[in-house]
Amino acid sequence: MGDDTIHGLARTRSAARRREPPDAAEAGRVAAVMARLAAADPDPKAGLGVADPFRLLVSVLLSAQSTGPTVARVSEALFAQAATPAALLALGEGRILDIVRPVGLGPSKTRAIVKLCAVLESSFGGEVPRTAAALRGLPGIGRKSAEVTANFAFGEKVIAVDTHVFRVSNRIPLAPGRTVDAVADGLAALVPDAYKDGAHVWLFRHGRDTCTARRPACPRCPVSDLCAWPEKTG
Repeated sequence: MGDDTIHGLARTRSAARRREPPDAAEAGRVAAVMARLAAADPDPKAGLGVADPFRLLVSVLLSAQSTGPTVARVSEALFAQAATPAALLALGEGRILDIVRPVGLGPSKTRAIVKLCAVLESSFGGEVPRTAAALRGLPGIGRKSAEVTANFAFGEKVIAVDTHVFRVSNRIPLAPGRTVDAVADGLAALVPDAYKDGAHVWLFRHGRDTCTARRPACPRCPVSDLCAWPEKTG
């Protein structure tokens, strides 16, 4: 049984969750998983070098379909030229494109940056909104980007769902769902508040380093006994 089958199971479980609230046993298992991941990584944001909210927001926008090192290098180059929405608008679309081209999808990302800066200037006085709900209304900013920014920059207890978090949540399962929104809503409902601030980092790292897509390292998984994945090994 592969990930496609797991997603099929996730759809069934997601539908069940819409009909009935999670029972105490399910909620307790999710809490136990998060407690173990937290114990193994008690300071998940240490050393991540979270930048100012605007730089973080633009970096997240640039990160789609690109690697972390490339995004970091391009972001550094971009903000060396202009570090505020007004300054980026003054820099101009052509110069921005020259700088961000290495991350891929350069023209569309450039247009999104320009639109984003224009809205921040016209509607928010050049400042970044402090909530995920407000951030999702900005050009080029989807739910994941909004929740990463709100969580890292402002400490809002939201859980951004990327491909790693989506896979882990459906496999274990924690809050299975067919879509990113379904998983994000499920995690928001099930993960205890005490773990929400670090939940994205814990689940992301677990998916990247242990619960990988092709060859998950089940024998060394800290939550293996709490995992119901049919293909679990070890």
